[in-house]
Amino acid sequence: MSSRPDILCIGSVLWDIVGRSPVHMTAGADVPGRITRLPGGVAMNIAMTLARFGLRPALLSAVGRDPEGDELVAACARLGVLSDHLYRSDDLPTDRYMAVEGANGLVAAIADAHSLEAAGDRILRPLQDGTLGSATAPWTGPVALDGNLTRGLLADIAVSPLLAASDLRVAPASPGKAERLLPLLPVRNATLYVNLEEAGLICQRRFASAPEAAEGLLERGAGRVLVTDGARATADGAAAGILTAAPPAILVTRVTGAGDTFMAAHIVAETRGVSREAALRAALDAAAHYVSGDIGS
Repeated sequence: MSSRPDILCIGSVLWDIVGRSPVHMTAGADVPGRITRLPGGVAMNIAMTLARFGLRPALLSAVGRDPEGDELVAACARLGVLSDHLYRSDDLPTDRYMAVEGANGLVAAIADAHSLEAAGDRILRPLQDGTLGSATAPWTGPVALDGNLTRGLLADIAVSPLLAASDLRVAPASPGKAERLLPLLPVRNATLYVNLEEAGLICQRRFASAPEAAEGLLERGAGRVLVTDGARATADGAAAGILTAAPPAILVTRVTGAGDTFMAAHIVAETRGVSREAALRAALDAAAHYVSGDIGS
């Protein structure tokens, strides 16, 4: 396999530790279910989905030189994700994410991405030293960027020549980090993927629907946005207009990674040259298939 990737995935690469139960849960609940540990993080989730669709994604992230990091790198090889360009730190542990999900969706989650934040712009060295690009010959392919990077690094990326020629696809890591994307909002080569809550946080206002949120983000200067709203209509907003489509009606059994799957499937569809309408439908179908996956009881 060629080591030249089709797309770069920049952001969090960690272990997802997820407890799932098929029953409704509230704070303090103690119920039977399943606990799994899987490769995760926004960048990793996107990369895994891209690989399943036949692309060769490469990760730019920070992973420790610890047993957990070695296991992650081995998992990348099995999953068809290129890990050659990861920043491997001797003194930073591999990051982790922990979530609890019930029949009513996500109950609580904690993301420990401190090593990624501490690594800073060291994860971008392959884009600077000629390995994948440089300031004078920047990377020109697609890029999936997530908001787990620090506010300062995301602001630097917004004005850096390193990704100025790329097809930049951006997503917040969580609603709590949505405002970190503000510097990227007016970047002309950027497409933002957010949910309704994240759109409201970025615009500092409440929206009643995804189409309304897409319009609000465009008014704030965004070039293109995709806004999801759970089981309600999703919107694709651009200068050419706002498209909407409803997700398939399905039984939701998991939610962690659903937005990443939507984003990855949409990127794949557009790299294959399909219309905006077809790409939106393909992304919604992929996300629906993902969240309806079976879990044990």
